[in-house]
Amino acid sequence: MHTISSRIEKVSPSLTLAVTAQTKAMIAQGEEVYALAGGEPEVDTPHFIKEAAAKALMEGRTKYTPSGGIPELRQALSAKFKTDNNLDYAANQICVTSGAKMACFNAILAIVEEGDEVIIPTPYWVSYPEMVRIAGGTPVLVETKESTGWKMTPDQFEGAMTPATKMVIINSPGNPTGAVYTKEELLALGEIALEEDIMILSDEIYEKLVYGEAKHVSIASLSEELYNLTITVNGFSKAYSMTGWRLGYTAAAKPIADAIDKVQSHSVSNANTFAQYGGLAALEGDQSFIEDMRGEYDVKRQFAFSRLSAINNIRVVEPQGAFYFFLYTGQTGLKSMNLCDKLLSRYKVATVPGVAFGYDEGIRISYCTTLDVLNEGLSRLEQFFREH
Repeated sequence: MHTISSRIEKVSPSLTLAVTAQTKAMIAQGEEVYALAGGEPEVDTPHFIKEAAAKALMEGRTKYTPSGGIPELRQALSAKFKTDNNLDYAANQICVTSGAKMACFNAILAIVEEGDEVIIPTPYWVSYPEMVRIAGGTPVLVETKESTGWKMTPDQFEGAMTPATKMVIINSPGNPTGAVYTKEELLALGEIALEEDIMILSDEIYEKLVYGEAKHVSIASLSEELYNLTITVNGFSKAYSMTGWRLGYTAAAKPIADAIDKVQSHSVSNANTFAQYGGLAALEGDQSFIEDMRGEYDVKRQFAFSRLSAINNIRVVEPQGAFYFFLYTGQTGLKSMNLCDKLLSRYKVATVPGVAFGYDEGIRISYCTTLDVLNEGLSRLEQFFREH
């Protein structure tokens, strides 16, 4: 009898992808489902990006590229970091990956060894702990609170550290809470990481989707020391509505960048070649698409926040970024899987259980959908919570 590796035995499948698949299956069977579970923009990829990839395909750009990506894209990303993030990364410090998920994975595999601990604030994006486990490390979960806007405090960070701590993961703007760390908050966490020489994985995939007074800050831009300790992760999925293209990237100090490149060279070789030309067009083309999308999400965010705030037996923190709300549902007495099952089967509203994010007393809803679907979905949510 062949056995599965203990490393993979410890890993849970992605609940967010499972909920999405279940929702799509119900819709395919003709059921009307109000999908508030998605983690991708509902709008299509801008036409000029698709055209650039199609042109590259037709011109025969279908061969291997350097493992870190085509030189033009890495150069464009270098310029993007300078303009958007006040960061100086040379092209050879950037590795283009098959999605930001792969970027996180490459970074963790390059740094984390058997027995290393990685501090992850909860609620977390579903894949962080599983990636750490696959790398042989141990996820150390730090439970954040509504009272701090779902953000890890310096005291919590210090309290979770041990001599085995190798890395901390900071996701700002965050999934599933929409939390955005301020410059001051990042500096405070960064100081602790510097004192103990702890690597920082900064996942900035939602950087373009921030609202109100919030500003996105890259922690690596705050000092030379933090720059050397940080791996910055980003991608094209959210800002350019390119989720299925699988195009992300890492940027880091040269020795770390080389290690990440090595991981990539032995896994996927390189990100999809003609998709990279689409990514290049995305960076060099008209950026107004992003601002339009962000404006629409802000309208939906404010609409949903006013509706959710009026529901009696849940609590909600106003998200400052991304396109999610994380609802505290502890007062219902229902575990998150049970709650989401009831919402989907009886009320036809698809949401994601908080247990997927390491927090069982909450659920995630997404507002990257049409206003009609959002409106009806929220009405059904209200009805559910009134009856429970």
